[in-house]
This record gives sequence, C-alpha cells and structure tokens, in this order.
Amino acid sequence: MIETFKIFHVDVDKAEEIRQSSIDVHSHDYEELIIGTEGQIEHFIDFKTTIFDAPFISFVTKGKMHRVLPIVKDGKCNMWAIRFKSEFIAETTFQLYSMYHDKANLQLKPDTCFERLVTLCKMMDDEIKHSSPDLGVIRHLLSALFTMIESERKKQENDDKLNTQSVTFKNFLKILEENFRRSEGVEFYADKLFMSSRNLNIICQNILQQSVSEIIETRKLIEAKNLLTTTDKSISEIGFELGYNESSYFTNVFKRKSGQTPTEFRDEMKKLIS
Repeated sequence: MIETFKIFHVDVDKAEEIRQSSIDVHSHDYEELIIGTEGQIEHFIDFKTTIFDAPFISFVTKGKMHRVLPIVKDGKCNMWAIRFKSEFIAETTFQLYSMYHDKANLQLKPDTCFERLVTLCKMMDDEIKHSSPDLGVIRHLLSALFTMIESERKKQENDDKLNTQSVTFKNFLKILEENFRRSEGVEFYADKLFMSSRNLNIICQNILQQSVSEIIETRKLIEAKNLLTTTDKSISEIGFELGYNESSYFTNVFKRKSGQTPTEFRDEMKKLIS
C-alpha cells in the first residue's frame, strides 16, 4: 500500500466480489482494522479459521499471515475496512500489538458504542474524499476509534485470565514505550521485568516472531518515520533523539529496516501528503 491511510466500505456486492477473487493467505506492510455491522466474516489467522457474526472488530497487525472473507448473511453485509501505515499513529500502534497479538477478533454488542464506531468511520471516509484531506483530523478520529474499542475490550476481558506470556509481553511493550528513545539493549528490559534476556526473547518470538532487539528497532523506526513525516528536524537530530549517536549508523539501520534512507522516505512522504 502506497498511501499512509485508506478506508473503504464493503457491502453485499463488494463482499461477493471479494469472495470470487480467490484471495490466498497473505501478509501486508500495513495495519488493518475491520468493523462489521452486518453479515459474517471468515477469518484465517494464527493458523486456524473462524467464522463469526457481526457486529465485530478484527485487527490484523503488519506482517501477520491471514485471510479475510466477508460473508453475506440474510441478504446483508455491511463492513468498514481501514488500512494504515504504522507511522500514521505511531504512539498507538505498539499498544495495538499488545492488545491484539493473541486475539485478532472481538465480538461486540449492537449498542450505542458500536454505532459511534460506525459514525467515526463515516467521518474518516468523508474527510479522505476531500480534494485536500486533513490527515491530522483523520489521525485523531482513528485514535478515538481505537480508544473506544479498547474501552469495550476491557469490559469484556474483566473475567478473562491472560496467560503469563501475554502479561509479560504487554509489560515489556509498556516499558519499551517509556524507554525506546534511549540506547538500551535487551538486558535493560529483561532486568526491568525480573527475568533473563533469553526468556524475554522466547516470549517475543512466540508472540510477534521477532527478537527483543528487532522489536526495539521496529519501535525506533516507527517513531523515526513519524518524526520525518511531521517535523523539520534534521536526520542527525532525529537519530540522536532515538539513541543513535552517529548519524551514519542511524541511516544504515533505517535503510536496512525500511529499504530507504531517511531522506528518501521523507521526500516520498512529502509527495504523498502534498
């Protein structure tokens, strides 16, 4: 996906079109949120297939293998699909990973809260269709959307018991969010969690299929992209702010992770936004 944000509506006709297109299991380089108000969804994720009725929320993190097929039920299908790059709401993306890594789908009640989610989708859809859409407005609406979803999720999880690995992983991401700008390594986070570096790596591999070091670098990269897109800070300033003492090393890490230099990425974002 080239755009940083995209939203589209799935009705009965679009659902039939998607089902006939023979979509294979795949991964993508963006985050995807699906909000279903009518119909069903067949979702293959975490190596199993589940079919469930609307209303529902489904969030698929970048790089996760999955397949989503909308289903018309009782002649109805009404869903919103939202796709966005990690850096679009960088401060929220890693929190989403911790919320959804072990539970991609969330069944909701057709109450006032769910109606508000749909209203926010329509507002984002209206804004992105403007000749000069304000991405700042869309960013705030998307953040509000996830805040409301998390509120509903917490209500449903009050009686659920999270397994030990999931709790540890969420605590790691919380500590990471507070410290990722520093030049700290695996041992720092393991010590904060009162565990060995080896065990923390095992948990991260089990949940995100990444090492602790890779997750730290990914978080730094997301913030770097956010700063490159939203500020006029120099490459050296951004690298230093994220714990890289040498600008050349920051540039090399950025290019290795994203396939572009920071300057190339910034230029591309300027063209897209303009």
